[in-house]
Amino acid sequence: MTPARPSDPVAKPSRRTTTTPPATSVPATSVATTAVPATVATTTAPQPPPLLGEVDLHLFGEGRHRRLYERLGAHERTVDGVSGTTFAVWAPSARSVRVVGDFSGWTDPGEALAPLGSSGVWEGFVAGLGAGTHYKLRITTAAGQVLEKADPLAFATEVAPATASVVHTSHHEWRDDAWLERRAAGDPLAKPVSIYEVHLGSWRRDPDQPDRELSYRELADQLAAYVSDLGVTHVELLPVMGHPFAGSWGYQVTSYFAAAARWGDPDDLRVFIDQLHQRGIGVILDWVPAHFPRDEWALARFDGTALYEHEDPKRGAHPDWGTLVFNYGRNEVRSFLLSNALYWVREFHADGLRVDAVASMLYLDYSRKAGEWVPNKYGGREDLEAVEFVKELNTVLHEEVPGVLAIAEESTAWPGVSRPTYVGGLGFGFKWNMGWMHDTLKYFAEEPIHRRYHHHELTFSLVYAFSENFVLPLSHDEVVHGKGSLLGKMPGDRWQKFANLRSLYGFMWSHPGKQLLFMGSELAQEREWNHDRSLDWHLLEQPEHAGVQALVRDLNHRYRERPALWTNDFDPTGFTWLVADDADQNVVAFLRHGAAADGTPQVLACAANLSPVPRGGYRLGLPSGGTWRKVLDTDDLAYGGSGAVAGQPTVAADATPWQGQPWSAPIDLPPLAVVWFEPDSQPRAGS
Repeated sequence: MTPARPSDPVAKPSRRTTTTPPATSVPATSVATTAVPATVATTTAPQPPPLLGEVDLHLFGEGRHRRLYERLGAHERTVDGVSGTTFAVWAPSARSVRVVGDFSGWTDPGEALAPLGSSGVWEGFVAGLGAGTHYKLRITTAAGQVLEKADPLAFATEVAPATASVVHTSHHEWRDDAWLERRAAGDPLAKPVSIYEVHLGSWRRDPDQPDRELSYRELADQLAAYVSDLGVTHVELLPVMGHPFAGSWGYQVTSYFAAAARWGDPDDLRVFIDQLHQRGIGVILDWVPAHFPRDEWALARFDGTALYEHEDPKRGAHPDWGTLVFNYGRNEVRSFLLSNALYWVREFHADGLRVDAVASMLYLDYSRKAGEWVPNKYGGREDLEAVEFVKELNTVLHEEVPGVLAIAEESTAWPGVSRPTYVGGLGFGFKWNMGWMHDTLKYFAEEPIHRRYHHHELTFSLVYAFSENFVLPLSHDEVVHGKGSLLGKMPGDRWQKFANLRSLYGFMWSHPGKQLLFMGSELAQEREWNHDRSLDWHLLEQPEHAGVQALVRDLNHRYRERPALWTNDFDPTGFTWLVADDADQNVVAFLRHGAAADGTPQVLACAANLSPVPRGGYRLGLPSGGTWRKVLDTDDLAYGGSGAVAGQPTVAADATPWQGQPWSAPIDLPPLAVVWFEPDSQPRAGS
């Protein structure tokens, strides 16, 4: 979710700044471009045929252009032996459009673009300009006002606080063909998905210069090695699209087609993603089509009119974040957003998009009081244009990029968010389970003596667990704005806090649905997350913190080895309650069912004792007899636990029917802990 933005956090120049940002703000290895000297002169050359043909203009005007980035923006070309760049921009209400930049010292009138009929698109070829050119679009509005705007489809930008666009052509050679083939052939719903959510600027910083953020290439080496060892399947990046205001964490995007320059140039980001793929790690990007900031040099009133946003503030202004709302009813805006989504999965090989603030898109009255919103044509509160856009977005994504993940951050009870559009759903593959997050954290925040009165908060999620394809999120939103860290939410003394946190993670990895954990939570971070500093890696010098990290590592690896925990995540047949109502002892237990690749049935028994009192000989029903081996114990000494039941690595199931199962076994449940058991005869099945 987007943080609120101060009214004027950083003074930003309307054109390229003449002040060099501090050397510590971006590492030398991540400088986005090399500026073209101001003395470079352009040469006169014949104008080539326009990049946008009649079909392009038709598709653009119908809202169906899926490769708009190949036509609009800045593209290097060679015409009759003359090298230069074609610039194209949509500005239908402009009186004139010119390209200005460092090639002429920003002072002359610039190079004029010409309108392409009545399409609203302006285009022109400027000889002598190429990669590294810093530029803006000087737009004269119908009212005679002169605006200097960044290119909406620029592929690169300057490092903030400078705001110019930069001509960029990718030269990256991908080496992830094998990864993409596996992705296209797989079904993510029936695969293990464990996501590590990352803010690149604060995951880790240069130990010799704590204020210096690491570049994409530096992070490619360090983060890839770390998450591979941690055992996650995917990394999810808070938005890496151009966002000069760092305090927005990337959620207030000004340059939708440009990789954030603070960490390097676009090919540096490609290297980052490529390297994670070669390590077997997917990369999900947060994407923000719900709103954009009001910066005067960016999308807001781009050609002097409400072009990308609604004119009426009841539709076009977001009351929570001080931003503007896209006009999903405008065909050209839909083309812009659809092609942008495809741009990141095609051109950067992203494995999925997590779509931010979907609820704010779906409801006309989102965060608005009576009289502050306009009903739809049927008198309802649903934004029909946004709903149709979302459906089209998901249809196009899954049609063009098989295997890609489309994940909704949607916080209401809108039906069918993760159901196909052909049955009336919105078409997302997954939805964040905000209800599970809220209820589970509320339960774990209670002192164990009071948990009996909140037992339903732990079990209620199973009432609706199979109504959507859920991701269980413990995200960045839960560790900011005074909420404290996850460890800080846990009750009890220091030992109990860590034990509670370990049991929370054990319960989370046991529960139907995929997992998402924000960076630092695996370290049992004690301080609240701050985007201006590194995680507290020094905590790993303390055994209890290292123990939590070891637990998360083992949870991921053991989860991936056991199809019972993921092949039937979204089918009721994949889950059976054993103990749902033992509120007095704070115990829940259940079975997870799945199948190996060859179809062999798999089962795992999970039990959670969420009181600080050991429960010796607690009988659990089991579906088969024989020996059951312990797979996981969050109270293990290796994780900083008490090791209270370390002497019970296996249990023998006898023919005593119990809890609806034909067999059962007495199991010693450790305090404030989760244990997993599986049949000793059941082979492990890797992911």
